[in-house]
Amino acid sequence: MGMATAYLIESDGGLVLVDAGLPRYERRVMRRMRALGRDDLRFIFITHAHLDHYGSAAALRRLTGAPIAIHRADGDAMAWGETPVGSVRGRGRLLWALLRLFEPYLQPEPTPPDLLLDDGDDLRAYGLDAEVLHTPGHTPGSSCLIVEGRIAFVGDLLSTSVRPCVQCSFANDWSLIPKSLARLQALRLDLVYAGHGSRPLSGEALQRLTPNYS
Repeated sequence: MGMATAYLIESDGGLVLVDAGLPRYERRVMRRMRALGRDDLRFIFITHAHLDHYGSAAALRRLTGAPIAIHRADGDAMAWGETPVGSVRGRGRLLWALLRLFEPYLQPEPTPPDLLLDDGDDLRAYGLDAEVLHTPGHTPGSSCLIVEGRIAFVGDLLSTSVRPCVQCSFANDWSLIPKSLARLQALRLDLVYAGHGSRPLSGEALQRLTPNYS
């Protein structure tokens, strides 16, 4: 979905989309739904209010009628079409410079959420045995979707695009990232899917991760 990875979760109760990529990637989701023989997108869960994660959400809502949800602490930023990056470290400085260069072409549509989520909210009403885990630091409202108590979709708390690592480029509050990681590790998960990189991370590998801000 451009810079980031989005995930379609299939269940008997319908499809759930985790994140929506950059703007103008909505047709990619629609093609994947058709390939699955499904037209029942029930819910769009946005892990945090950055343009590479909610950029196509409003267009997908128009195409499918699926409501968009995000943690309430990021609701206003998404509603205004903003991408608050906080402070930038390491290789994030180069990425941020590139994003600023292409910002006129990547400007996301303001996307008011249909549902504001809180830590521990249950999504079974939308056909999926899942709950919200608030993991702030990258943004104030960064959150994970925990499915069946054993699989997590964690947005930008982690990345697996080169090697598995904890967020070390952008943060609203760096001091919260170790605490958010500890909350995730305490769940003793089987699999973890990150917002960047397509390889799932095993629960054992998750336990070995530590923040590295050097």
